[in-house]
Amino acid sequence: MNKILKYGLLGVGAIVAIAVAAVAYVAATFNPNDYKAQIIKAVKDSKQRNLRLDGDIKLSFYPNIGASLSKVSLSEFKSDKEFAAIASARVSLALMPLLHKQVVVDEVSVSGLKATLVKHRDGSTNIDDLLGPSGQKPQQQNNAVVGPTVKFDIASVSVEKTDLSYRDEGSGAQYAIKDLNLKTGRIAIGVPGKIDLSATIQANQPKLDINTQLKTTLTFDPGKQKYQLQGLELQASGSALDIGNLKVHASGDMSADLATHEFTAKEFALSASGVKVKDKFEATLDAPSLNLARDKYSGDKLTLNANLDASFGNIVASLTMPGVEGNAQTFNVSALSLDMDVKQPEQAFKLKLSSPLSGNIKAQQFNLDKLNIAVTATGDKLPNKSVSSEMKGSVHIDALKKIVQANFAGGLLQSQIKAKFGVKGFADPAIDFDVDVDRFDADMYMPKKSAQAATPQSKVPEQPLDLSALRTLNLDGNLRIGSLKVANIKSSQLRLGVKAHSGLVNLSPMSANLYQGNMNGSLSINAQSTPSFVIKQKLTAIDVAPLLKDAANLELAEGRGNIVLDLTTQGNTVSALKKALNGNVSVNLANGAIKGINLTKLVQGIQNLGRDTRAQTLGVDKSEKTEFSEFKANFRVRNGVAHNDDLAVKSTVLRLSGSGDIDIGHDSLDYNAKATLAKTEQGRTGTLPVNVSGSFDALKFKIDYGALLVDVARQKIDEKKEKVKEDAKTRLQEELKKGLKGLFK
Repeated sequence: MNKILKYGLLGVGAIVAIAVAAVAYVAATFNPNDYKAQIIKAVKDSKQRNLRLDGDIKLSFYPNIGASLSKVSLSEFKSDKEFAAIASARVSLALMPLLHKQVVVDEVSVSGLKATLVKHRDGSTNIDDLLGPSGQKPQQQNNAVVGPTVKFDIASVSVEKTDLSYRDEGSGAQYAIKDLNLKTGRIAIGVPGKIDLSATIQANQPKLDINTQLKTTLTFDPGKQKYQLQGLELQASGSALDIGNLKVHASGDMSADLATHEFTAKEFALSASGVKVKDKFEATLDAPSLNLARDKYSGDKLTLNANLDASFGNIVASLTMPGVEGNAQTFNVSALSLDMDVKQPEQAFKLKLSSPLSGNIKAQQFNLDKLNIAVTATGDKLPNKSVSSEMKGSVHIDALKKIVQANFAGGLLQSQIKAKFGVKGFADPAIDFDVDVDRFDADMYMPKKSAQAATPQSKVPEQPLDLSALRTLNLDGNLRIGSLKVANIKSSQLRLGVKAHSGLVNLSPMSANLYQGNMNGSLSINAQSTPSFVIKQKLTAIDVAPLLKDAANLELAEGRGNIVLDLTTQGNTVSALKKALNGNVSVNLANGAIKGINLTKLVQGIQNLGRDTRAQTLGVDKSEKTEFSEFKANFRVRNGVAHNDDLAVKSTVLRLSGSGDIDIGHDSLDYNAKATLAKTEQGRTGTLPVNVSGSFDALKFKIDYGALLVDVARQKIDEKKEKVKEDAKTRLQEELKKGLKGLFK
């Protein structure tokens, strides 16, 4: 037995000695550089490409079997243009494991690799010849002998100074990976291996210029289809699209079991910051636990925080989801919560939103069934410097059908509302709505006019109307407001039907209770080019005094009655709209007064007139007024000027007629009226010409007393003529009587 062992060991030793001697002989006598020409020719003959081997080819046999190359390049197909090049490369294998058909790679090292992949306009690429004929399948060996499993084990990998690029000649897209560097520890099945990767990624479609660095520990088992990343640290910086100064950081642990379709992430965190144009943003995502097992997934306490510092203000938002669970079809979030703070130079907002969230991913349906929205706004220009609102409702989204349905009720600003909204289509949404509001004061949220802004010296250029939003609006709905105040005009029980499409907006019916009366009509807007308006409105039993006071701070008239408007206009500014007014207006009032002057008193005071018969100009006297029982007038409006020539004002002692123009475009008036008194104290009538002119806020009354005296004098002369005629007639009758008496004596 001892002899057998002894001779056996001697035999093995002899075999090893012979093998070592053979390897030593080959290493000493074989020079691979002697075969460069044959290698280059073989590549040229088989691939129609030029191979250059400018550096030495080195082989090693102990303690590793390895090969190294340097200064190697390969040309494009049938061209001298360079396709790829390597500054140096080395691969070495452990010798002893090969005897057991175990591949243990001691080193893989590549430096200075450069390659360009091109997709031509016809769809072919510059590596099609290297991949073989299209559709060719590798030959199968039916009687292949199955040997022992090859063990995969790499001690380290080193890739440095590598540039890879891709160019699509058809689309013009270009992508590049520059300065790629990769260093790893041991890479073997089931063995944790360190990975350190860095590279610059550039592209023009989309525009990218990103520097990346990845550090992690990789554990994998292809046989069991298990992969794990531990201690992941990913950093990226640069620019993407229109975002500059971009910084991204991701960390956590991840694992995947492809056999059981299980994926997990632990302590995953993602942060990003950058500048878009001039707007700075920061965002972070924290996910302590994410699990996906086949078609089921779950997550705990997901948190998303964001900060946007933009030109319009600063926004800080936080979105939390305490629990997420679902499967391939449905999901459920127990309590989604959103907190948002918006700070602007003159005001600030706080928004709180909460609701359970559920949905069906396959059907793309999402539901917020118990939605609560609370908004608090603060600012010096807000009513009482603070406004709070709280709404409750639900939102249902069907992304496949592109439908959104929403219902809300609660407090919004100073109002209580009930609202239903529907949206069809996302690219060009069609919106229908039905809204009830108890009261709304729009003036509380309008900019206040300063005293300086009212002076001509500080008058700012008029801003054009921007109705561009109406051009894409597709709206159909109804609005009801119990009490409304807009531009200081008060109304109640407003009913408004709204139809808008492609810049054409029609408000009909448009009705409300207004200053002890009511209005009913319509308003049409065409915003397709230069804005134009069509107004058809009938005001019935309106009290005009408070209406004029609230609408324009004018105290011109009193009375109740009817006003009919049928007007059209167009323009880009309010002043242009006023100057382009055309149409008709009719006024029919009763039991009122013209304020600022007492024409009855002026006519009745004719007996107090002295020798001064000159015309006099009077200002508005708010304590005076000319009462009437009836006021009728029709106006023809042309280019912002309303002309009237059928004024008819009546009272028990006065009649007023006249004609003239109201220049709406310039807020001025030029009107000639005649006030006729039924009887003076002397029993005569009197007609007093009056001219009213000037701006609405500085009207002047020009009284022509001379014309009044001429009229009275004419009446006196006529009276004297009549008296002479009567006296002559009386004397004639008396003489005739005397003559008749003498005749019958």
